[in-house]
Amino acid sequence: MRRWDELNAFFRKTGTKVIFGLNALSGRSIKSNGEAIGAWNYTNAESFIRFTAENNYTIDGWELGNELCGSGVGARVGANQYAIDTINLRNIVNRVYKNVSPMPLVIGPGGFFEVDWFTEYLNKAENSLNATTRHIYDLGPGVDEHLIEKILNPSYLDQEAKSFRSLKNIIKNSSTKAVAWVGESGGAYNSGRNLVSNAFVYSFWYLDQLGMASLYDTKTYCRQSLIGGNYGLLNTTNFTPNPDYYSALIWRQLMGRKALFTTFSGTKKIRSYTHCARQSKGITVLLMNLDNTTTVVAKVELNNSFSLRHTKHMKSYKRASSQLFGGPNGVIQREEYHLTAKDGNLHSQTMLLNGNALQVNSMGDLPPIEPIHINSTEPITIAPYSIVFVHMRNVVVPACA
Repeated sequence: MRRWDELNAFFRKTGTKVIFGLNALSGRSIKSNGEAIGAWNYTNAESFIRFTAENNYTIDGWELGNELCGSGVGARVGANQYAIDTINLRNIVNRVYKNVSPMPLVIGPGGFFEVDWFTEYLNKAENSLNATTRHIYDLGPGVDEHLIEKILNPSYLDQEAKSFRSLKNIIKNSSTKAVAWVGESGGAYNSGRNLVSNAFVYSFWYLDQLGMASLYDTKTYCRQSLIGGNYGLLNTTNFTPNPDYYSALIWRQLMGRKALFTTFSGTKKIRSYTHCARQSKGITVLLMNLDNTTTVVAKVELNNSFSLRHTKHMKSYKRASSQLFGGPNGVIQREEYHLTAKDGNLHSQTMLLNGNALQVNSMGDLPPIEPIHINSTEPITIAPYSIVFVHMRNVVVPACA
């Protein structure tokens, strides 16, 4: 267990939150068609969990299995049996952590979403589960030469909303108290694609996923991976951040936990999401322009509804009264963060923030994430192939008060 001891020393030093995946095939026999027969033998898992607790190692969650639900990947377990196994894991966690706080979460099934399987599983697992996890690789294989076309196709991006919506409804209509998580998502499977999944263009997919997940009440989104393959957030050679690292960082700094209903009519080339702001009682709007030639100029209007207008295009928010409060000297300003690719190259691994390259210094320190301040009477400009976060701390809506 020396390696486990060393890993936990690393976790403590870095403040890492750890979800540990347990082998759910132990004790089962696997038929030639991939069907796994028999109950989970949890003897080894219980011993490992007990050792972890007795050594005061903090584990935030124990997840049962990996890609065994539904049709499975290589093997599959029926929903009824998986629910029984999950209840057994819950019982183990309750026994081991009876006098230990905090008690880790019980999580599962950690696989690809299929409506019928998840419906049966969540109903039969009852209250043994804290979070239900699914995996997303909606862009297909990394070797697909049409990967960028998919990322820049609004209709293709919209397809994943069906699964988000379905899982939300299953949870709502079942007896479970579990919340929805994306437990693993790398977009393109088999390690992604070099100069695509580790380049600027991938942030269109990644941020769209974060926005969509939030809209459908998904509580956690785990990116595959921090480092490894072509879809890591860090460069595998020098460990410097790839563009998606900065996209995640800016999202985390600006977007609060409450998503607001947002629509955009007139063009699908603008992807738009709005949250209550994390840093204020205002709002933060995320706008992404998937068009390579058209600059969108949006005008903010505040009356009985909050809207952004661009000639024939109108972006509206759920109707609610809102207020504007003046800043110093009565001037109302907003903060904008414009993200673009270096030299306009979508394959670039250098992301620009308001025209300046986001790069660590010689000591490995992250660059400052600083906005430009714009008079709120001015329109918002979204350049071709760009991403804009707009923090409007002076726009107060009841949902964010």
